[in-house]
Amino acid sequence: MAKRRWWRSMLCFFGLLAAGTAAGCEGVVMDLVDLVDENATYVVTGGHWLDVHTGTLVENEGITIRDGRIVSIGPPADDADVTITIDLDREATILPGFFDLHAHYAVDLFGDGRVDETAAYPELFLANGVTTTFPAGELDPVRMRELRLAIERGERRGPRLLNSGPYFGSWRRGWDDDAMTADSIRREVDYWAAQGTTGFKAKGAGPEQLSVLIEQAHEHGLTVTAHLDSGFGNTVNPRDAILMGIDRVEHFLGGDMMPADRTAYASLQEFDDFDGDALRDIIDLYVDRGVYFDATLSIYGYWGPHDPEMTEYWTDELRFLTPYMREIVEARPPRPVNESFAKMSPIKRRTLKAFYDSGGRDLITLGTDLPSWGRYWSPFAIHRELLAFARAGVPPADVFRIATLNSARAMGLDDELGSIEEGKLADLVIVRGNPLEDVRAARDVWFVFARGRLHSPEELLATAEGRIGPADATEESAWRPAR
Repeated sequence: MAKRRWWRSMLCFFGLLAAGTAAGCEGVVMDLVDLVDENATYVVTGGHWLDVHTGTLVENEGITIRDGRIVSIGPPADDADVTITIDLDREATILPGFFDLHAHYAVDLFGDGRVDETAAYPELFLANGVTTTFPAGELDPVRMRELRLAIERGERRGPRLLNSGPYFGSWRRGWDDDAMTADSIRREVDYWAAQGTTGFKAKGAGPEQLSVLIEQAHEHGLTVTAHLDSGFGNTVNPRDAILMGIDRVEHFLGGDMMPADRTAYASLQEFDDFDGDALRDIIDLYVDRGVYFDATLSIYGYWGPHDPEMTEYWTDELRFLTPYMREIVEARPPRPVNESFAKMSPIKRRTLKAFYDSGGRDLITLGTDLPSWGRYWSPFAIHRELLAFARAGVPPADVFRIATLNSARAMGLDDELGSIEEGKLADLVIVRGNPLEDVRAARDVWFVFARGRLHSPEELLATAEGRIGPADATEESAWRPAR
């Protein structure tokens, strides 16, 4: 294969050729098509890449990608069999692919309940630099497994999908608490493990059910995470789940900061003892046991009073709705403010920063937890979550460590993913600007490598336009949960 060198198109995108005139950028689309070659050996030069281990930007002398892996970092050998070279401007930054470990594919467009969205979300996740997703509970696990297999076969473009299987607990439709005995839970875990599920999510499970789920999942080498409570009403406090051996906890730290005489939500919105023993003791337990914490900071901003900095659109997200669905969504009145979420949002940020400052930096993972109602989409939430971490006081370098290496480790994938290193899989996000100066620079995604394949965000976004929701009233039932 003839060697191809590509620089002119990147300069057009950076606006450095003839102020982006048509003459200066003629042929850009054709060049981009030429770049997408699954059999190519790529060398990406120029710009900088983020070393998430040290939190520093490294001048990029060359990253060579072959057969989906990073085979070398540094100037390629003169005799290297390179088929495509991509020369980046100095402003470009190369990041490891992002993880979303609470990546809801679920949408609730009509207020009747959630359904898993697979028409546009895979492309939208990739376009935003999310190369690995864990849905944290699937409404239709059979459908989601089929999506994973289609992506793995190359029939669909999308992120690495780590199936989570059905919810374990009352959040699952049709969950029968009495029928979910220890033996039935073990059988379900065995079944879904055989189907390729990567981990499990509990929400509304009782103490005995959660304990069995953790034990049986670990028999298969799989992880368990959970949306827990305070212990109130036969719920499980995160402290007790940690003692059971849970791998990751969502939303709330737990312990004595959430006493069992009220719900976790009731406790958190009134919590103000950030220097007390309750917070310090529960953080120490996480750190001592090596349990990961998925804080899901940004979700509270959607439901509370809108914070313009957090909820602003930097692209027209409504364009991904069908015209029929967009008309319905735009005609709706604003959602009422959830006062408890409004109270919890700043408390969540302070709690996360306390966890970070008390030795928990390497145990924080990134999850967005956005089941959309049509105004904001889960694939774009990654960037709002990055901003939420930064606003909580986490340094930008560690914000990206959380979104990449920490999350890879939490899923046992750090030998292959989570950082830019020789031998690892080539999941990379190329952005314009320096995200260590402003994490919002990561929103300007120019190219994504997933499994070593190159993707154009602009093309992915164009593919997804007008695909979410029914085309007309006759299709609405497909977007409502079965009863």
